[in-house]
Amino acid sequence: MYRFLLSRRWLITLLIALLLIPATVRLGFWQLHRHEARVDRNELIARSLAAQPVAYDTLSSGPGFAVPRDLAWRAVTATGQYDPEHEFVVRKRTDSSGDKIGYFVVTPLVLADGRGSVLVNRGWVASGTSATEYPAVPAAPAGQVTLTGRLRADETATGSLKDRAGLPDRQFNLISTPQQTRETGAALLGGYLELTATEPSPADQPELLPEPNHSDIGPHMAYAIQWWLFTALIPVGFGVMVRREAKDRRKEAAGTGAPVVAVPV
Repeated sequence: MYRFLLSRRWLITLLIALLLIPATVRLGFWQLHRHEARVDRNELIARSLAAQPVAYDTLSSGPGFAVPRDLAWRAVTATGQYDPEHEFVVRKRTDSSGDKIGYFVVTPLVLADGRGSVLVNRGWVASGTSATEYPAVPAAPAGQVTLTGRLRADETATGSLKDRAGLPDRQFNLISTPQQTRETGAALLGGYLELTATEPSPADQPELLPEPNHSDIGPHMAYAIQWWLFTALIPVGFGVMVRREAKDRRKEAAGTGAPVVAVPV
């Protein structure tokens, strides 16, 4: 009765099922690894934000310093004077609600210890009437200030962040110390600060960026479970198809009174 499984159609169906099983298992583990990475990131952010601020220059080794993963989002302080001459904006960035597109305002801070400058993301401002014009930006505080901020690694060109040429003056797509060093020749220390507070506090400033969300673990674990459930359903589904085919063949043989003939291979 089950000789039909040796037919070409059923052998192809079996082959597809056997190929799908390892594929769906692998897709499940891919989603599991994404879940684990998300959890690790959330834990890192939570630890960094809860730690007491430390001086930025105790972490940065100088120009070209690459912020290591375990220092990302670390609360740091820095003292110095802003350099408004080399201020720039970063295009296509959203406000704290995520609904409005505008610019990040980035101003170098010349450190009081003379080691160099660090880029400071002072916050978000709305777009103007034209994307080719420099937006209205609150002036950076004059004189010596002490900042508190979150340490961030330099941005690099990725899927949504493109390093494009031909942009209007003082407008960029990335916050990148190597890029600004090439543009200005300034001695910029690696990484940048995401401003959270200024002392003394200015009367007007861009919209400060909120803390990153470190409570959402995303849907990846649910996706992993779905892939593995689908894996379990593949042999079950194949077995159901086989039983149904065999049942149909028995009914057909009983209705005609003819013996069941094996399907030639």
